[in-house]
Amino acid sequence: MDEKDRKIIKLLQENSRRPFTEIAEKLDVSEATIRKRVQELEKEGIIQKYTLKVKPEKLGYDAVTLLGLDVEPEKLLRVTETIKSMKEVKNVSICTGDHMVMAKIWANDNEHLNEIISKKIGKIEGVKDLCPAIIMEEVTEEKNNHSKT
Repeated sequence: MDEKDRKIIKLLQENSRRPFTEIAEKLDVSEATIRKRVQELEKEGIIQKYTLKVKPEKLGYDAVTLLGLDVEPEKLLRVTETIKSMKEVKNVSICTGDHMVMAKIWANDNEHLNEIISKKIGKIEGVKDLCPAIIMEEVTEEKNNHSKT
């Protein structure tokens, strides 16, 4: 991966729908070169997928939380598989630090959120402790800036 690939990735991170012709123009290469490089980045697993970012509240989800979970170690994978299959769970990560698992949950309102946490997730075998943090406002966009190390 060279500097041109890094620039292509940066431009696609800013807007994954950016036309290859626009990227080619910015990098002063042909559209075919960009297409070939992007295909290679996909093939190598550097670009894994293209996503869509939406505002949960615009879709009727007024309670968004990051939920920290502590689970019995031998049940970690089963718990994470169960949680990630729930439609309200948008992201699940296995972590170090205060909690073994972090999940981002979208709920219609606080009552719905409480139902998800206490009646669904809290009842999963192996879940020991739950620590929700309500997101009041997201103040930054997700960044994936990669630097040479």
